[in-house]
Amino acid sequence: MAQASVVRTRRDRSRWLRARWALLVAGAHRDRGMSTAEYAVGTIAACAFAALLFKVVTSSDVQQMITSLINRALTVAG
Repeated sequence: MAQASVVRTRRDRSRWLRARWALLVAGAHRDRGMSTAEYAVGTIAACAFAALLFKVVTSSDVQQMITSLINRALTVAG
C-alpha cells in the first residue's frame, strides 16, 4: 500500500514539474528582453543616479565622515 502512494506522489511531482517547465518555456518566448526605449530610459536613470552619488561622495561632509571612519578602523586594527 505504501509503495503505491510513493509511486503516485512521484508521478504527481513529475506531472507538476513538466507543467511548470512548459509554462516557463512558453513565457520565455513572449518577452525576449528590453526594447531600445527601455534601454534608453534605464541608461539615463543609471547616469542620473551615478551623478547624484558622485555629488554626495565628493561633498566635504561625506569626505570627512569617510576619512574619520578609515582612521578609526586603522587605529583599532593597529
